[in-house]
Amino acid sequence: MEIKVAEYKDYERIAHLHAQSWKTYYQGILGADYLENEVIDDRLVIWQTRLINPPFNQHVLIAEDDGQLCGFICAFGNHDYEKGTIIDALHVDSRYRGQGVGAALFIEMAKWIEQYFADTGVYLEVMAKNNQAIDFYEHLGGEHSLERLWDAPCGNQVPELVYTWPSASALLKILSDSSISTAEID
Repeated sequence: MEIKVAEYKDYERIAHLHAQSWKTYYQGILGADYLENEVIDDRLVIWQTRLINPPFNQHVLIAEDDGQLCGFICAFGNHDYEKGTIIDALHVDSRYRGQGVGAALFIEMAKWIEQYFADTGVYLEVMAKNNQAIDFYEHLGGEHSLERLWDAPCGNQVPELVYTWPSASALLKILSDSSISTAEID
């Protein structure tokens, strides 16, 4: 598996994986009509926009195996004055789940955050009903710090949880802890 920085040419593959992930794991969370008819177009616009002229604080990594997109992660450095850098998206193709792809992407992103935004915390937002992701983030030592409503692109207000880490170095310490294997946490 190879992890590299996403380029503009990757936007369609990222958008399709993002849409497929939402269709698979967000049934009953996001609107059925949105997932069936709008999610792919919505994600194509999002990822084309993000990758055509990325802001200085955006970093998108992809994981590939033999040219096949296995997963991706996106962060925005120092996104929030209080919470710091946001991990905006992490999605792994269902065929690669449980193989350490998510953990490997998390490690590489934490290294980037530590290099460029070391003085900030790290946080992410996860839908309250996304139990598999919540288990993953809690296993990584994320602290559930807030619950709020997200105005989802389908028009629904969806309960979400905010998980935080005090810094990228704290996150890297947890990730490199010998008691946590990448296969165990993905």
